[in-house]
Amino acid sequence: METLIQFELPKWLLRYQQSYQTTTDYKAQMDFLIDVSRLNIQYDSGGPFAAGVFEIDTGRLVALGVNMVTSENLSILHAEMVALSLAQQARGNYDLGAAKPDLSLVTTCEPCAMCFGAIPWSGVRQVVAGATDADARNIGFDEGPKPEDWQKALEDRNIRVISGVHRDKAAAVLSAYVKQGGMLYNARQG
Repeated sequence: METLIQFELPKWLLRYQQSYQTTTDYKAQMDFLIDVSRLNIQYDSGGPFAAGVFEIDTGRLVALGVNMVTSENLSILHAEMVALSLAQQARGNYDLGAAKPDLSLVTTCEPCAMCFGAIPWSGVRQVVAGATDADARNIGFDEGPKPEDWQKALEDRNIRVISGVHRDKAAAVLSAYVKQGGMLYNARQG
């Protein structure tokens, strides 16, 4: 029996990604992704998270992802997992570090346990995060168990980590999601 897992990116996302203005400024990249996370709520296509994979040296957007857990009924479709998967397909290699230029995963929230685990396997050389793990937990998301000093764990693997980039803006999207009645999937609390 052949089983195929498929998901479809929101059509608005495919259109919106064309508005990205190439920049090496990770703060501008974060602003773009925060807008994407707001739109993901507005279009009701998933949770309040967005992520992108960018070339560090040129700022070119390789892949853009949004959280689609609820819209596609797949728990693995976190924004980071979508962006990393699409980047791997675009590059034709599961190891994004196998060829140059080096890549950065920029995400509107620090990675949960699952996404944290995928980062070293993906081959990205940098992670840039907006809202914190605590911000996501404070609104009710269960981020799962990961090392307390997750940043050092990645840096020990030669993956640069920059966190708290436009944290207030990114956390405001999380709060807006909850205020609008957004589903807190996986909020089992224990």
